[in-house]
Amino acid sequence: MAKNYPAQNFLNRELGLLEFNRRVLAQAEDPQVPLLERLTYLCIVSSNLDEFFEIRVAGLKEQIKLGGIAVGPDGLEASQILKRLFAPTHQLIARQYELFNKELVPALAAQGIKFIRRTHWNAAQQDWVKEFFLREVMPVLTPIGLDPSHPFPRVVNKSLNFAVELQGKDAFGRNSAKAIVQAPRVLPRAIPMPPEIADCPHGFVFLSSIIHAHVGELFAGMEVLGCYQFRVTRNSDLFVDEEEVKNLRVSLQGELPQRHFGDAVRLEVADNCPPELANFLLRQFELKPEDLFRVHGPVNLVRLMRIPGQVPRDDLKFKPFVPGVPALLQKKGADMFKAIRKGDVLLHHPYQSFKPVIEFIQQAASDPDVVAIKQTVYRTGEDSELMEALIMAAQRGKEVTVVVELLARFDEEANINWAGRLEAVGAHVVYGVVGHKTHAKMLMVVRREDKRLRRYVHLGTGNYHPRTAKLYTDFGLFTCNEEMCADVNEVFVQLTGLGKAKKLHHLWQSPFTLHSKVLEAIRNETKIAKTGKRAHIIAKMNALLEPETIMALYEASQAGVKVDLIVRGVCALRPGVAGLSENISVRSIIGRFLEHSRIFYFRNEMKHDVYLASADWMDRNFFRRIEACFPLIDSKLKKRVLDEGLKIYLKDNCQAWEMDCNGFWHRKTSGRGVQTCAQQDLMQSLGQALGAGEED
Repeated sequence: MAKNYPAQNFLNRELGLLEFNRRVLAQAEDPQVPLLERLTYLCIVSSNLDEFFEIRVAGLKEQIKLGGIAVGPDGLEASQILKRLFAPTHQLIARQYELFNKELVPALAAQGIKFIRRTHWNAAQQDWVKEFFLREVMPVLTPIGLDPSHPFPRVVNKSLNFAVELQGKDAFGRNSAKAIVQAPRVLPRAIPMPPEIADCPHGFVFLSSIIHAHVGELFAGMEVLGCYQFRVTRNSDLFVDEEEVKNLRVSLQGELPQRHFGDAVRLEVADNCPPELANFLLRQFELKPEDLFRVHGPVNLVRLMRIPGQVPRDDLKFKPFVPGVPALLQKKGADMFKAIRKGDVLLHHPYQSFKPVIEFIQQAASDPDVVAIKQTVYRTGEDSELMEALIMAAQRGKEVTVVVELLARFDEEANINWAGRLEAVGAHVVYGVVGHKTHAKMLMVVRREDKRLRRYVHLGTGNYHPRTAKLYTDFGLFTCNEEMCADVNEVFVQLTGLGKAKKLHHLWQSPFTLHSKVLEAIRNETKIAKTGKRAHIIAKMNALLEPETIMALYEASQAGVKVDLIVRGVCALRPGVAGLSENISVRSIIGRFLEHSRIFYFRNEMKHDVYLASADWMDRNFFRRIEACFPLIDSKLKKRVLDEGLKIYLKDNCQAWEMDCNGFWHRKTSGRGVQTCAQQDLMQSLGQALGAGEED
């Protein structure tokens, strides 16, 4: 049963998520950031907000609809939270479009990258657009006139649509005043125009502009009075009653198509859309006026994310970066097993390459002495060398076991496809434990050596996803430590079989021991501080929300423990409150890479305990997921994580933000002092250009 704590001790999760997106938007506002990267950050904010509405806002609306009055740790009911979200959400989106129209578009145009609006098309451009419309667009459009025999169509989640106002009668004598035109998703939203036509090196025309200009072609003999783009965001949280289904994969395959048609939660329309038409659309989607967002520009900025990739202007992007490779693995075809036997190997992504992880699985797949491979898969992408290696291993007769998390949000379809391919070649595929997502990042290889079996494992803070390993900061550890390997093997036994959880040597595991062990470590520092000795906790994670952990940190602060928290996203803890948390600081780093690693440090009377984990300090990670938190045993690697993963981030005064007791974030500046940029410094120290590696 949940404990009741003082509501004033906690900040609201949803408001915290909006604050996180403000920090991301600040990257798009920063003139020091390369121009095309600023556009990317703007698109990332839109993508984040889409998920915010699809999951968080949708969840709040669902609570209200079901009549629940569940109250979070902050004491707010769902209806109260929704009211508080209204103003800041509208302000954030308004600022996005202001930045796009007034700063980014003119700055891009000055660099020869133009979004050519239809009001500015010359004769040659008009001809090109018309020809493109007739050839590429019109054949795939299906206009739907609204009348008694043509009801309002089902509108796909986040798709581009047009509400068209008409006058006159059609060939059948029908006198419909409205029609809907849906833009197929196969069409790009920004179409490159040939330089000789665009009169600039890189000209783009919006699909919405092309359809606006020629929508009359779809309604011959009728007069188009107006054409207005709109987009609806829907509830995208899948519901599968895991206790009722006999086959989770089959049930999910039936549920996935419905994600596109969940309850509407937000309507975006062009800012010139007449009020009566906007109200008509609101009624169709059963939305309220506060769910309406009028935007000056494309209703889906996310789709502009492709623009930087279409413009070969390296001077307007981040400088190319080549990840480093540890010295002992730099030799081509280096024996991964031999390297791991020499000692634990630590990789710090993306500063160090993810390639050794891929090579480890590939070598295991082709090595005749390897008899078994076991791996967890949460997110891995649609095109994965790792998964191909597992398929090859199974084809070669090795025992391959893969724990695939089918409910990894927005990756369900890719994971279902991989599960099918793995099963087809004889791999053992399991879907974890009912009611608990498998979020742990674990890989184990069993190899026959010297007439006995030896286990090798890889444990990580991030997904086995080669693409995101270039964009997310994470740590990965290779080890053949027998006790650590035995722990990992035990977790795999739990996931694939049945039985009681056994006591582990080193791993802290959700849902059994992670929460209690974290609390124990925090309380141990509290106990040490009360004796007058120095006590220190540093914790880095994506989110801090679990109430009992927050209360334990407050108690530690009051006892004199110095608590430094590095939280990328949302933090429900209030730092710097007199008598409660004056010894706690909370900071966030927003930069080129997405901070994703979870690191927990406890000074523990100079023992300097360092743990890496797949889990944030959230209820779901502690109690509703399978998570792994593992210690660093090697003192050199422990120091590396302290230096590279924590201390340098606490010194950062370029990309750091600090949170006040009310949940507002303030940019940390260097003033006239020495500038420290954690991500930049790590690129220089670990990147391939400097030949840095494991021996540093």
